[in-house]
Amino acid sequence: DNGPRFKAVADRILLYKTRYQAVEKTTGVPWWFIGVVHYRESNLNFDTYLGNGQALNKKTTIVPKGRGPFTTWEEGAVDALTNCAPYAAKNKDWTIGASLELLEKYNGLGYFNKGIPSPYIWAGTNQYAQGKYIADGKFSATAVDKQLGCAGILKFLGVFKSAPTGAATTAAVIATGGATAVAATASDQSWWNWATDHWFLILL
Repeated sequence: DNGPRFKAVADRILLYKTRYQAVEKTTGVPWWFIGVVHYRESNLNFDTYLGNGQALNKKTTIVPKGRGPFTTWEEGAVDALTNCAPYAAKNKDWTIGASLELLEKYNGLGYFNKGIPSPYIWAGTNQYAQGKYIADGKFSATAVDKQLGCAGILKFLGVFKSAPTGAATTAAVIATGGATAVAATASDQSWWNWATDHWFLILL
């Protein structure tokens, strides 16, 4: 039922694809990763810092603290991806499973430590029901994340429709006890294509 909502967010992200690609060129982080983080952190507000959604023109006061101020959104985005945990610009594996794992780390592993699926990844899908950090270090077991999660948005962005050149493994992504679990198995190209075309079946 949330398909139209996911598509609407994906369409908004695509409007700014060239700006995300400019940051990708500097950092090596794919534009779609930057786009879904931008949505989750600030609902695509370009007056905010990619690392936490706070105003660009002031030093940040929440994690990551003490960043900025920045003159442009792009400058702040490069800082967040390069100089702040989980240092996305250092990542080399952008397969489905590895990307979702990195996105969960980007938000922090508090949900993993509590044994529940992260809404940052799974909100809006049948993998998530409730539980949310309503402030840094403050968890509510009954709060429900109203934002959509990254996994469903990535489905509607269509970024995993084909395998990377020379792919030798298949990543099957499942939500188990809160963390994004990645099972990699040796496979041929046809199996990779099937998996990347159908990975979203567990989501919606």
